[in-house]
Amino acid sequence: MHYNHHHHDHHDSCEVEGENFSCACCSGELLEERESLWMRKNISVIITSAILLPIGLYLNYFTSQELLSAILFLIVIAVSGYEIIKSGVLGLLKGNFSMNLLMTIAVAVSFAIGSGAEGAIIIFLFSIAELLEDYAGNRARKSIATLLKLAPDTATVKRNGKNLEIHVNDVEVGDVLIVRPGEKIPLDGMVINGVSTVNQAAITGESVPVNKTEGDNVFAATLNEGGYLEVRITKRSDETVLSKIIKLVKESQKRKSNTEAFIERFAKYYTPAVVLIAAAVAIVPPLLFGQPLDTWIYRALVLLVISCPCAFLLSTPVAMVSGITSATRNGVLIKGSRYVEEMKNITTMVFDKTGTLTEGKLEVTDIVSLNNYSEREILQIAGSLESRSKHPLAEAIIQHVEESDMDFEEVKGFESITGKGVKGKIKGKMFCIGKKSLFKVSPEFPQKSIDKLQNEGKTIIILGNDEHIIGLIGLMDKIRPLSRETIHGLKERNIKIVMLTGDNEGTAKAVSSRIGVDEYYTGLLPEDKVRIVEEFIDKGEYVAMVGDGVNDAPALTRANVGIAMGAAGSDVAIETADVALMQDNISKVNYFIDLSRKTMSVVKQNVSSALVIQLVLAAFAVFGFVPLWVAVTLGDVGLTIAVILNALRIGNHSVDFGEGKVHDLAGPYENQGSEGK
Repeated sequence: MHYNHHHHDHHDSCEVEGENFSCACCSGELLEERESLWMRKNISVIITSAILLPIGLYLNYFTSQELLSAILFLIVIAVSGYEIIKSGVLGLLKGNFSMNLLMTIAVAVSFAIGSGAEGAIIIFLFSIAELLEDYAGNRARKSIATLLKLAPDTATVKRNGKNLEIHVNDVEVGDVLIVRPGEKIPLDGMVINGVSTVNQAAITGESVPVNKTEGDNVFAATLNEGGYLEVRITKRSDETVLSKIIKLVKESQKRKSNTEAFIERFAKYYTPAVVLIAAAVAIVPPLLFGQPLDTWIYRALVLLVISCPCAFLLSTPVAMVSGITSATRNGVLIKGSRYVEEMKNITTMVFDKTGTLTEGKLEVTDIVSLNNYSEREILQIAGSLESRSKHPLAEAIIQHVEESDMDFEEVKGFESITGKGVKGKIKGKMFCIGKKSLFKVSPEFPQKSIDKLQNEGKTIIILGNDEHIIGLIGLMDKIRPLSRETIHGLKERNIKIVMLTGDNEGTAKAVSSRIGVDEYYTGLLPEDKVRIVEEFIDKGEYVAMVGDGVNDAPALTRANVGIAMGAAGSDVAIETADVALMQDNISKVNYFIDLSRKTMSVVKQNVSSALVIQLVLAAFAVFGFVPLWVAVTLGDVGLTIAVILNALRIGNHSVDFGEGKVHDLAGPYENQGSEGK
C-alpha cells in the first residue's frame, strides 16, 4: 500500500517466505517482541506530545509567552511528526504525493500564517490516527505471529535406543517422535503406536478433539490431550500443513481485491488534485476578487486536512484483513482479498459429488433376504467371505458386520474370481458373492429387486449358494452429515446448486433427491467438469466450485472461486484452490459466503461514509464554516477511528458449524494450551 510507508520498515526483515518457518528471524516470539517494542515507542511519543501540547496551548492563549509556546509546538511536531514529515518530503522528491505530504503542507502553512498551535494539533491527532491504523495492521501480523508460536521449537526423537530432544529443523522424515499427554505435536506425521485424542483446532478449526490411533495422520501444532503417542514424521518443518498455511496467509495479504486496487489507483491522482484545489482556494479569491489572503489560506489549510485520505484508503484493506484473519482462525484459508470480494457475487455453487457432498466411502444400506435366509445370516456369510478380500465393497460389508457385533465364520477353499467376485466354503457349504455375471440367470433370479435398488443409485452385491440366490446387499456412497443442511442454507441465500459426478444416472439421481440439488451432470471426466463450469460462466453466472482439489483441480481453477475441502490432509488442495477448508466440514461454505457478504458490506459502509463526510466537510470548509479543529477531529482522526472500528467488528460474532459447538470468530488459537513448547 502507498498510504503508510514511514514506520513499517522494521517488518521487512521478518518476511515469512516459506523457506523455514522455525528460523530465529521469523519466530513468533521475536515478531511479537518487535511489534511490542515498536508500539511502546510510539505510545511514549504520543504521551510526550500529550503532555507538551496542553502546556503550549495554555502559554499561547493565556500568557504572553508566545516564543516559548512556539518552541513547545515545534517540539510536539518534531516528536510526533518526524516520520510523517520525513515520509512526505521524501515522497515529494520521488514524485509520490501521499497523505503524509498533505499533513506536511498543512503544518508548514499553519506556522506560516501564525497558527502554530493548530499545526501542532494537526500533527498530534494525525499521529494518533496513524497509531490506530498500525494497530489494525498489526492484527494481521499478529495472526501470523500466533501461527508461528503454535508449533513447538523442539521435538523428542527416538534414536539409537535413546530419547533425544532436538530442534524441529534437525528432525528428518522417517524419524519417530514421542508425544506425551498435554504436549503439542511438533511436525506432521503418522501415528505408529498409541491411542489418544488430539485437538486439531489450530489447523482444521474443529472444536471437538479427534481420536487418533495407529495409521492416523497428525499435524504440527495440534495438541495431544489424551495418551502417549509415537509418530513417524512424514514432512520436514518447512513442509508441514502449518508452514503452508503461514505462507499462504502471508501471500493473501499481498493479493488485493478489485476494490483495493481501484482505491490505490485513485489515490495516485487524488492527492495531487487536492493540493492543486487547495492552492486554487488560497490564491484565486484574493487574486481575482480582492479577498483577504490570510482568510483563504486558512480555508485552504482546513481543506487540506479534511481531504487527507486516511479513512478512505483504510476503508477496504482493514476490513479485508479482518475478514481473512477471522476465516483463517476458523479453518477457512483464503488466498487473497479478491476471493472475499468474488464470493459475495456467487450465483451458482458447483459441487463435485464424491468426497464433497458424500464421504467417498461406501456403506451398507439394504439387506434383502431370499430363500429362507435371515438378514443376519446373509450379513455374516457375506462378511466372512469378504474378510479375505481387499476390495472397497468388501471393506464396507466387513465394517457393517463388525458394527453389528457379529463373528466371522471360517472360510475354506477361498477363491477370488477376477472381475466377478469370490467364493468359498462355510460349514461345508459353498457360497459365492459378487456381480450378476458370477451367477446363472434363472427364472427365479431376483431381477426386479436388483433393478429397484439400482434405480435408487445403489451398488448391488449378490450372495448365493450352489442352489439359488440367498440375498442381496445394497451399498451407497455415504452422504456427509451436513450436506443437506448446507444445500438448504445455500438455497436460502438464493444460490443455485449444481452437482457434478463421474457416477451413473441412478446414483446421481439418488444423491440429488436426498440432499436437494437443483441440477446434476453424470458420467464426467475432469475435462468435462471444466467445460460445464465454463458454460455457466459464459451464461453470466458467478461460479464457485467445491471439490477435493485432486481430480477436480482444473475445474476449481476455472471457477470464479475454487474451494477445496479437507485441505489439511492434501497438499494438492492447498496449492490448487483459491480457498481451502481445512477440515471436511461442508457447512463452512455457507460461513464463507456470510463472511464475504458481511466484509463487503463493511467495505461499502466505510468507503461511502468516508467519501460523503469528507465531501460535505470540504464544501463547508471552502465557505469558512468548518474550523480547523473540526477538520482534524471529525474529518480526519474521527473518521479514521470509525472506519477501523467498523472493520474490526467483522470478527466479533459467533458461528455454529454444526459440530455442536459455537465458534467465536476471534478464533481458537488463543484457547490452545502451551504445553510442550
